[in-house]
Amino acid sequence: MTIIPNQFLLASDFDQTLSFNDSGHVLSDLLGLTGYEEKVAGLAHSNLVQQGGELAYLIRHDPAFRGVRREHLIEVGRHVRLKSAVPALVDLLARGFGDFRFSFFVISAAPREVVESALAGAVAPDRIFATELDYDPHSGEVQSVRRVRAGYGKVAVIDELERRFGVPPDRVIYVGDGSSDVHVMLHVNNRGGFTIAVSENKQLARIAKRTVLSDNAVSILLPVLDQVLGWEPREIRALLESNGLLLDMWEKLRTDRVVVSATSLAAGNTIA
Repeated sequence: MTIIPNQFLLASDFDQTLSFNDSGHVLSDLLGLTGYEEKVAGLAHSNLVQQGGELAYLIRHDPAFRGVRREHLIEVGRHVRLKSAVPALVDLLARGFGDFRFSFFVISAAPREVVESALAGAVAPDRIFATELDYDPHSGEVQSVRRVRAGYGKVAVIDELERRFGVPPDRVIYVGDGSSDVHVMLHVNNRGGFTIAVSENKQLARIAKRTVLSDNAVSILLPVLDQVLGWEPREIRALLESNGLLLDMWEKLRTDRVVVSATSLAAGNTIA
């Protein structure tokens, strides 16, 4: 494997990390179903499936979800509410910071159709790793779950991307929000990488090296620029302002509470 100098890999979860919604809740609302949280809690209590893989299991095995087809999942993606400035985050990472370059990927236990639909125009499909389903060619219903990107499934993706892009383990950054991200965060931390939690999940907060709470997707760059690249706060503020974003508040603790808003420079573009 050829190591590329100054190259980083930044991988992010999707549900409630780049979005505000859980895909399962959106699908349930679309189908007019109730009791989704109770079903997920029951699966978690039984340890029947990996944490994060509950929706895939329900789609395949629960009678209430058995009518789900590809078009339903694409529609779910259109209804998912993304955090602000996801396109700006992707653009900034693609441009890099000085001599440092970043490859950005999304790794999600949500069905691929949901994630691709929600991130259409912002993240290319070949940069998305998500749960893969097979469909019956006649009925269109889900007939099997080919691969679930939860738990150790996310670890496998990280290892594959490291080999493919020649990124050493200590140049890997992972961003997540919940229990399904525990395995991959431990894996990244144990090999010298950097992890960011975007929720107050107590289990994750003990593992993640930083926690960022914000409605703006660009906020995850603050601990990266600050702690990984060693930028000064004034440099970070200047970067945001040059891209039409204003750092209104930054409580710089182990948990960063951030408010970022669009300035007049952002009017009429896709940043906000």
